[in-house]
Amino acid sequence: MKISDYIVSFLADKGITDVFGYPGGMVTHLMDSFNKQNRITAHVNYHEQGAAFCACGYAQASLRPGVAYATSGPGATNLITGIANAYFDSIPCIFITGQVNTYESKGGLSVRQKGFQETEIIGIVQSVTKYAVQVTKPEEIRYELEKAFCICASGRPGPVLLDIPMNIQRQDIEPEELHSYEPEPKKEKPFHLADILTELKSAKRPCMIVGAGVKISGMQKQLRKLSDRLGIPVVSSMIAVDVLPGSYENYYGFIGAYGERRANFIVAKSDLILSLGSRLDCRQVGTVKENFAPDAKLIRVDIDADEMTNIIKPDELQIAADLRTVIPWLIENTEESLKGQYSDWIHVCNDITDRLLNIDQEASNGIVKELSKIIPENTVITTDVGQNQVWLAQSFDIKDNQEMFFSGGHGAMGYSLPAAIGAYYGSGKTVVSFNGDGGVQMNIQELQFIAREKIPVKVVILNNHSLGMIRHFQEMYFDSIYTQTVTDNGYTVPSFQKIAAAYDLPYYCISENIPSDDKIFSEDGPAVIEVMLPHETYVFPKLAMNKPNQDQEPAIDREIYDYLMNL
Repeated sequence: MKISDYIVSFLADKGITDVFGYPGGMVTHLMDSFNKQNRITAHVNYHEQGAAFCACGYAQASLRPGVAYATSGPGATNLITGIANAYFDSIPCIFITGQVNTYESKGGLSVRQKGFQETEIIGIVQSVTKYAVQVTKPEEIRYELEKAFCICASGRPGPVLLDIPMNIQRQDIEPEELHSYEPEPKKEKPFHLADILTELKSAKRPCMIVGAGVKISGMQKQLRKLSDRLGIPVVSSMIAVDVLPGSYENYYGFIGAYGERRANFIVAKSDLILSLGSRLDCRQVGTVKENFAPDAKLIRVDIDADEMTNIIKPDELQIAADLRTVIPWLIENTEESLKGQYSDWIHVCNDITDRLLNIDQEASNGIVKELSKIIPENTVITTDVGQNQVWLAQSFDIKDNQEMFFSGGHGAMGYSLPAAIGAYYGSGKTVVSFNGDGGVQMNIQELQFIAREKIPVKVVILNNHSLGMIRHFQEMYFDSIYTQTVTDNGYTVPSFQKIAAAYDLPYYCISENIPSDDKIFSEDGPAVIEVMLPHETYVFPKLAMNKPNQDQEPAIDREIYDYLMNL
């Protein structure tokens, strides 16, 4: 069996249905092997970065590893932004790069390059992968594939990369003679989950923070059961806003720099924080850690003990454990009587909500909220990076069976459109891809993918003719000198209507009133939907420098602020 055939068979046996890539000389054997079988479909992108983001979206939607491939040199380096995105957002992905023939490689020579497009991709990606290796011996292929697959999906997930020279890909092997990979037994430090219940029973104002770890572990439904059982307020990180629907009784939005005011106030007034699968980074906690939930005990549950080296509180209780163990245990061991213990606290949380209602309804937020009403249930939403991302997190009313995917830690513009493609193949659902006019241009070539395949990806472009997030920074800190961010000052926007026509895609323009029905989102096939916004758009609320999270800009009336802090 040829090694490239073996690779394809291995991926299909693992349940991978779709992979993404771009043709190149050093992956021609792999391309041919994908073409010779019918268990897995290899999709052609129009840029390797697009393929990498497709792999991310596929993994986020399916909870199976996403796979992308590229040739050596520029093909491999074009994958790097997507690799980093998978690393920082804990997305299981396998990246396969072709490499020059081993006999063309520079080996130990002190030259920069010997073979055409030869690039040492392993050294480049080691800091943003869980595992990266070049396969130089045919007999190692089974071992390395099994090891890569295991590492990317186990523990805290993340990307791996296999670099395979062309002459290795084309060699023949006897599969039954290959040796396998046996992972070393995992050594877990003991943890005591009973401590969580002890703290909950003694708390008066507990709050649960849920992070993306809940989604990564596939524990959304169990999280809802736990929340129902505990009866305490729940807030989330930005990229976990879809863990609970917006209508859920005890969900109060996401926290942090651009979070909802009510969520930040609730955290500030808590006496116990139970954090499940959240890194609690500086965007969530703030730059002054002492301002974060100053009167609260903190319990942190995370599968990655290394994340907890970033200590938030000196006396925090750290539990390095898998949420697939922790959440079911808490459900089983929580007493039914615990729920009624916090009724006074829930009343306070609802009072906070009522007092802050509609304070931050900027025009753009209102448009997003109205659009969310006509996007059907059972839909996947992807967001890009910039103002559009925050508007979605703040104002999109998540329905049951809707999911929302972000480029969180890496914050990569150009993520939404290709990630939507991957999410479609990972879920089989209609996907609505939200973009700004800047971000959509970074991987705009993937419109040809959705046009070619006629898949139901609806591309929404929130067009303010500017790079709005940076324009806002320039307004605040650079005397409104909008260098390189607005029309006629180094930045311009094309006609998206003409672009849609060039790709033979249906086009809709929303300039004033949002449609009252879901026709443009429920019809079969792709579409481009342009939403015209004013040039000057803002993201509010936002964190003020060195202030507590709940004291966001624009500052609310001090009487209301003091009232809420004294509840």
